[in-house]
Amino acid sequence: MTSLTDTSDFDVDPALAAAVLEIESHVAEGGWDQPNRLYALVDTAQLVQREPALASLMGLDAASEQGSLTPIEQDQLTPGQLLEQVLESISWGPEVSGCAAVVERLVLPPGADEAIPDDPAAAEEFAREHPDRQEVRIVAGATRAGSTYCALRLRAHDDAQSVVGGADLVPGLLALLVDTLHDDPEVNQ
Repeated sequence: MTSLTDTSDFDVDPALAAAVLEIESHVAEGGWDQPNRLYALVDTAQLVQREPALASLMGLDAASEQGSLTPIEQDQLTPGQLLEQVLESISWGPEVSGCAAVVERLVLPPGADEAIPDDPAAAEEFAREHPDRQEVRIVAGATRAGSTYCALRLRAHDDAQSVVGGADLVPGLLALLVDTLHDDPEVNQ
């Protein structure tokens, strides 16, 4: 059985998978009920070249810089602001190779879809009160090259060995992340 920290068998960009798993592990150390987070993913070799003092503080060396991405957490999002709305309004500069987002959500079993109310506030309450709900932390990442990767951790199975990973586990969130990486500002408006 392959550990999620071993990205050699994944049919995805290993640098992106490693960065997403690094973020997931870091966030997991802080427990649950955390705010949404947003990260820029920068090419580590370029970071070492542009910011040698920062790279030294981060413990990055010549061996670690080749073919890897370094996550840089962005300023905290405004409380209550939906990550999806934030992603629709931003774009990254060319020095950013990719981006990642962390969100906690309630997931309902497939049979519950038909009973979800249309009103967003009522739907949120329905999800919170549903006896079969699952709390999940999602770390989703994308690169300018088009690679995507997600790591999911269920609160009910809160251990590193139970983290599930894959290239397209949360397609809607991944599409929003990919859209922030387009060089054409018209795409994000």
